[in-house]
Amino acid sequence: MRFGPAARRKTRRATVGGVAVGGGAPIVVQSMTNTDTADVAGTVSQVLALAAAGSEIVRVTVNTLEAARAVPAIRDRLATKGCSVPLVGDFHYNGHKLLAQVPECATALAKYRINPGNVGQGRKRDEQFAQMIEAACRYDKPVRIGVNWGSLDPALARQMMDDNARLAEPREAAEVTREALIVSALDSAKRAVEWGLSADAILLSAKVSNVQELIAVYRELAQRSDYPLHLGLTEAGMGSKAIVASTAALAILLQEGIGDTIRISLTPEPGGDRTREVIVAQEILQTMGLRAFTPLVTACPGCGRTSSTFFQELADRIQTYLRAQMPVWREHYPGVENMQVAVMGCVVNGPGESKHANIGISLPGSGENPVAPVFVDGEKTVTLKGDRIAEEFQAMVDTYVRSHYGRPAQHTADSVQDQRP
Repeated sequence: MRFGPAARRKTRRATVGGVAVGGGAPIVVQSMTNTDTADVAGTVSQVLALAAAGSEIVRVTVNTLEAARAVPAIRDRLATKGCSVPLVGDFHYNGHKLLAQVPECATALAKYRINPGNVGQGRKRDEQFAQMIEAACRYDKPVRIGVNWGSLDPALARQMMDDNARLAEPREAAEVTREALIVSALDSAKRAVEWGLSADAILLSAKVSNVQELIAVYRELAQRSDYPLHLGLTEAGMGSKAIVASTAALAILLQEGIGDTIRISLTPEPGGDRTREVIVAQEILQTMGLRAFTPLVTACPGCGRTSSTFFQELADRIQTYLRAQMPVWREHYPGVENMQVAVMGCVVNGPGESKHANIGISLPGSGENPVAPVFVDGEKTVTLKGDRIAEEFQAMVDTYVRSHYGRPAQHTADSVQDQRP
């Protein structure tokens, strides 16, 4: 019996600013800024943070003339800082005007996101959508046709609801809405191709905020098209609820081989870190075995045997340290992202879990001897004691990385030590 995700759904391959999406390429992590794009310095700062966290594509809002004019400056400043992450322009209502009025913006962006429900009403809808597709053709840019049930084309939704009401056995309203999302995405893609956009330059999304509805929509969309699909539970919410809901929805689809890019739409707590959505996306993919981004830490939840908080503090310290090191390690230590580290709190499962990891430590629980055996590749190598267990174990992790993933003579221990937070 085979365990693990199903084979990836076969799709066309699009290229977004040099990043391959679909066609068997690794699933791409995306994010979006929440700055005013007209604020060049603020937006650059946030894009840099998102890219450093591991976002491979970053979307920015382009809603005003000032925002459109800022995009080339943002792209230039990022380049001077060595950041080449592709920027996607998020357009609603006036994208046709902005792309025409600011050709430098149209050129600087790596992709345009177009919402079919927000490109215009009545006769203007097709005309304005066509203008955006023409811009994509002119500047050789891919397009994500992103449908959202919060902004579904009202004319299409109304027509489909009316048609359904005339049936002898009408379908449930939710089913009609799902079908309207799919029809909006597929019909828009069809028109884009008719107007000259290559089918290999089209990506689709159909986002909703309900887990079961999202799964149903994407399953159907995957069956009826071969375009790369961008996954995301829109308006997921805040905190653990948002993380749980997004994981529940996306994990099922990813397990079935559906999805080529993902974004986790977390609402940050006031003053919260925007990069959290990137980390959650990475952790979903990595814990499912679909990609590897940073060494993972296995740690026990704690119980009556672990009344001390020392193992929790060490697990947090090591996990934070590993992620902070990745910008350096990713360049110099290929494969380190697959490393497994265990920080366990007592003798019950501590030694066993530590043996399963590349390097692991089993800390003493309540009533146990104040010693901490360390296991490297399944073998006990040393027992740590005293007040410097945390520092000594972290140093052992460093040594393991250098000895198992290092490229001889290309770096020194000091180059890693200098990057410690």
